[in-house]
Formats: sequence, structure tokens, C-alpha cells
Amino acid sequence: MTSQVRGRTTVTGRRGFGHRFLTGDGTALHVRATGPEDAAVTLVLAHAWTQDHTEWDPVLPLLPPQVRVLRYDHRGHGGSAPARPGTATVAQLADDLAELIAERVPSGRVVLAGHSMGGMTVMALAERHPELVRLRVAGVALIATSCSDMDRLTLGLPGVAGRVAARVDRALARRLSRYAKEFVPVPAVAARPVTKWLAFGRKARRADVRAMTAQVLRAHPSSAGGFRDSMSQHDRRAALATLRDTPAVILAGDRDRITPLPHARVLAGELPHAEFVLFPDAGHELTYERPVGVASRLRALLDQAAD
Repeated sequence: MTSQVRGRTTVTGRRGFGHRFLTGDGTALHVRATGPEDAAVTLVLAHAWTQDHTEWDPVLPLLPPQVRVLRYDHRGHGGSAPARPGTATVAQLADDLAELIAERVPSGRVVLAGHSMGGMTVMALAERHPELVRLRVAGVALIATSCSDMDRLTLGLPGVAGRVAARVDRALARRLSRYAKEFVPVPAVAARPVTKWLAFGRKARRADVRAMTAQVLRAHPSSAGGFRDSMSQHDRRAALATLRDTPAVILAGDRDRITPLPHARVLAGELPHAEFVLFPDAGHELTYERPVGVASRLRALLDQAAD
């Protein structure tokens, strides 16, 4: 059906409209769209674990105004509803993305950009909805992400310390997903130094660390734990075959502790046609640390998709 909003016709469907989108299981997702609704190409941005759509704020002003941009919060993140029991998985995020595209971008070419867990969501989309990817997706940006081995992260620590960090990471994720109510919220002032060390490279800006920390503290605790546990089982190397004919770019920071450089190189090996871009001294938060570089690669994909 259609409705009039300030003189322009907009399409509204059974899944809600405006900033609210209902998934098939009734979970409400927060969605933001900018740019013309009749654009030939739509850029869909999927954010990282424990972040939300605002992580793209530094990149958005650098994109072409004639392109439609769709940003949203994964279930359990930002302004979206918590993940229902058993749905805090990367596979479910792929299904959410497929539904969102079908409802909010029913026609035209789509470019997908995913940061960290958002990139894993794009890979899972290729695995679970290959026809959608083959028929609609005209470009893919995989930003500070991984296709496998997320169960063996050492957080950049050497030797025994790294192995201990990996075990603690997994144990905390499991406990958080099951017993979130036992966890006392961490004050932002205490969380910021950890965020800076873990997620950023050299010379992180204070405002960026504050912005990311605020996003982390908005994430639903049990959802965050469930998604971290799901990411530890993420292995979608085989699914990347669906993307081998799709224009792609892989972006990585050489000081990334969360999805470190070897992960990006494995991904590049699976997608040998993709452009591989390495940002020296950058960490995991490329949308904050290197927004100009991220935006320039997205513009290149958009230009190619529009031809």
C-alpha cells in the first residue's frame, strides 16, 4: 500500500515503515534510510558486533548524495529489539538482512558493506540466500572481518597470554549469553580505555572512542554474548564462492586485534579478484579511523554498480 508523507508517496508494507522494520519472527529492527528512494543503486550498511548504525556516521557524508543508503541495527543492538532466545546467530542476521532487502529494496542493484560481524552477515547471506546475492548484489565491501577461525583469537597477545585471552573470551561470551542479568553495567569512563586498546590502532581520537564505547554499552548483554558465541563457530569459506563473480573490496588495518591481518589475508585468498586495501597503523574501527579510505572504496563499488 502507499501513503503520503509531506507531499511524496512512500511505500509501506506489513513489516512496518519509517525507522521500524519487523522481521518474520516479529523482532523490531531500527532502520535509517537516506538518499532518493528511486535511486538506481542502494548501499546497505551492516555494522559490527556490539555497535550500531551510528558507526557509519563518519563515512556517510563522504558518499554520493544521489545514492540511497540503508543503515540498520542488528537485533540485540542499538535501537533494535533484543534477539529472541536462540536467534542471536550470524545465520539469523543473514535472514534478517534478506528480509530487509526484500521489503525495503525490492528492486534495483544493491551494494553491501559489512564491518566485522556485518561482514560475516554478508558471507552468511551468500551461504543462505545465494540467488538473492547473484541476482541483486552488484558489489561487496568486507571491512575488518573474517571468514573463519574466530574461536582462536589472541587479541594480539603473544604466546600463553594469547591462548589464555582466547579461552577467557569464549567463556565470557557463553556466560554473558546465559546469565546476562548477573552482570553489572560497566561505567563508560571505565570501558573507554579497554575499547581504545582493543578496537583502535595508533592515535585514536577521543571522540571516536567515546562514540564506540557508547554503542557497546547500548548493546543487549545476552544478545551480545550469543552473537559472540555464534561468531566463534563462523566458517563460511565455502560460501565465498557465491561472491567470486561479484566486484569486491577487502579492507583491513594492520593493528587490528579483533579480526587480525592474517584473517584478512585468508579472506583475500578466497576472493582473489577482490581489491585488498591495508591501512597502516589502523585497528578494527576503520569507519572511524579511516573514513575517507572506506568511503572512497565504497564510491568505486557504487560507480561500478551504476554503469
